This record gives sequence, C-alpha cells and structure tokens, in this order.
Amino acid sequence: MKTTPPFLPLVRELVRTYQAFERVSAGHVRSMGLTPAQFDVVATLGNTQGMNPKQLGEKTLITKGTLTGVVDRLAEKGLVQRLPDPRDGRGQIVRLTAQGQALFETVFPAHVAHIGRALAGFDSARLGPTQQALHLLRQALEQAGGAEAEA
Repeated sequence: MKTTPPFLPLVRELVRTYQAFERVSAGHVRSMGLTPAQFDVVATLGNTQGMNPKQLGEKTLITKGTLTGVVDRLAEKGLVQRLPDPRDGRGQIVRLTAQGQALFETVFPAHVAHIGRALAGFDSARLGPTQQALHLLRQALEQAGGAEAEA
C-alpha cells in the first residue's frame, strides 16, 4: 500500500492559493484595461528611469519569450518607449512614457488597495511568518531546481 507523501497537502494548498490570488488580482487588473503581464511591466517600470530588457525580465514575473510581445503591445498603446542604452550602444532601455507613468500612478495604488482589501484579515503578526514560510519554501524549490539542472 502506497502512502501519500506528507508534502502533497502543502503543494495542493500552495497551488490553490496561487490560483485564488490570480483570480483576485487578474480580474482587477483586467478591469483597468491591462493584462496581468502588462500590469507587471508598468508596475515594474513605474517611478524608474527605465531598464534594459534583461533587468526588466529579472524583475517581472514574465518569461523572456513573452516579455518582448508585452513590451511591443505597451509601445503600440503609447505606454512605453524603447530608447538607446547610453551604457551599451547595441542595447536599449524600456521606459514608461508620460502617458505610461500617469497610468502607473493610477493603476498601481488602485491595485495595491484592491489586494490590501483581500488580505485585510492578515495583520503584521500573521503576514511576517507567512512570508517567511513562503520564502523558505521558494528557496528549497529553487535549490532543487538548480540541482536538477546540473544533473
């Protein structure tokens, strides 16, 4: 008789939590006229002088293959611009336009407030340990992923 590994309930709850967060977050972002990936880029670039695509990819939750298309669509909307990178003649910097910065100043606080309402039952005494546990879980998974990539 096979026994269920003790970590499976944790994995199930983690996936269900992520799915619930995505429903709450993505629905609100879409109501503001952005896709979750577009919001991620706008939120990441907000209040910055811009960043190169590599930095942007590292700071967002978007895969490299998807990032170019997201930036293209934001540029078509007039929300971002690509400028030459002064430190790298072949590179470029992605920066919010004035219109993109104005959008950031509207949608970012609105989304933070929306998520804040969803998590209102969590005071700092509960948030700290929860964040710590998630951090440790992520570290363990990243280490396992790195070990598998090397094998």
